[in-house]
Amino acid sequence: MRLLYNLLIRIAAPIAFGMHLWRGVRDPAYRGRLGERFGFGAPLESPSIWVHAVSVGEVQAAAPLVRALLAKHPGLPLVLTTVTPTGAARAQALFGSTVVHRYVPYDLPGAVGRFFDRVRPQLAVILETELWPNLYAECGERGVPLVLASARVSPRSVRRYRRLVPLFKATLAHGIVIGAQSEADAERFRSIGASPDRTHVTGNIKFDFELRSEVQGQGQQWRQANAAGRPVWVAGSTHEGEEEVIIEAHQRLRERCPDALLVLVPRHPNRFESVRALLERRGVEHVLRSAGKRVGPPTAVVLGDTMGELMMFYAAADVAFVAGSLVPIGGHNLLEPASLGVPILVGPHNFNAEDIYQMMRTAGAVRGVQDARSLADALQELFADPALRQHMGDCGRAVLDANRGALGSLLALVEPLLERPR
Repeated sequence: MRLLYNLLIRIAAPIAFGMHLWRGVRDPAYRGRLGERFGFGAPLESPSIWVHAVSVGEVQAAAPLVRALLAKHPGLPLVLTTVTPTGAARAQALFGSTVVHRYVPYDLPGAVGRFFDRVRPQLAVILETELWPNLYAECGERGVPLVLASARVSPRSVRRYRRLVPLFKATLAHGIVIGAQSEADAERFRSIGASPDRTHVTGNIKFDFELRSEVQGQGQQWRQANAAGRPVWVAGSTHEGEEEVIIEAHQRLRERCPDALLVLVPRHPNRFESVRALLERRGVEHVLRSAGKRVGPPTAVVLGDTMGELMMFYAAADVAFVAGSLVPIGGHNLLEPASLGVPILVGPHNFNAEDIYQMMRTAGAVRGVQDARSLADALQELFADPALRQHMGDCGRAVLDANRGALGSLLALVEPLLERPR
């Protein structure tokens, strides 16, 4: 099975690299540090702690863990890997030079070996579920403890993994420690070959989200300067196919609430220009956040074409629409607006974090919408009812607070692995 996997990954890697280069034609961020995708990069002078977080959401979720490890082990460099350039940008914004950022290599035997030779991990922690046989096997062969943090397997995924049991049994048998998000996740890991003795329920580290102390004040300051007295909503982390619906909803809303202001924040920087062009075509009065201009009364939309300011905009908002949910992306981080006590609207696609979505929905912190009409109707109802907004916001904060504590449970698994004799 392993030989077949390596044959297939060798066939797939050039295709993936070609797609990566093609994305680089449109997005310069994909053109840099290509050698790291094949395990190249400057060697570290000492062994390291390695944390892997795929993209922006996982990097944000990893922040409390990364800071705790930096504080507890100041003598060990911490290597943070991501797959995407947006994840790399978020890592730089959060940690600067306190961590070493690398792109994780393709799961080719040679690339993985070169990566390990250069990074020399003493411990590997992978956020959520990235099942890479060669990478895991390299940990086992080199005696590197591997922890899956906030690990999850959906019922849909576990059926797929079961077909590959011979491969993943070998992978999961290399002494991997699993910190599952829930007992159901833990049981699914056991069903695909994980050791019961090394499979624990630690919770979801995303609930240990750190809200920077200055964010609330920055949001209110921005609102006072740009939208005092106006109803404000944010559409955060939008994707292609969503902006058209969101703009239509906002135009419908302004027929009833003429002074309503939308802050529209696309997920990927390479789409800022296309969204600006869409606003132009639709004849929407807008300003660019990057232009530094104050918002005037005629302005209908602020295009958030900067990085790292979404939380500030959520703090300035009456209502947050969390995108990636009107199209089948799976939805983005509901806990960010919840931490600010902002009521949340989402589309129908929320499978990326189904458990969090269900908790928030059951608690009354989140409402679902289907299209531009239902989005406009929900916004109008919330703008007209401050008590309802307060109730939904309080419910979201309560869900967040009730589920904190995964960081401590995770550190209890990680620390003995770092302290053991090498």
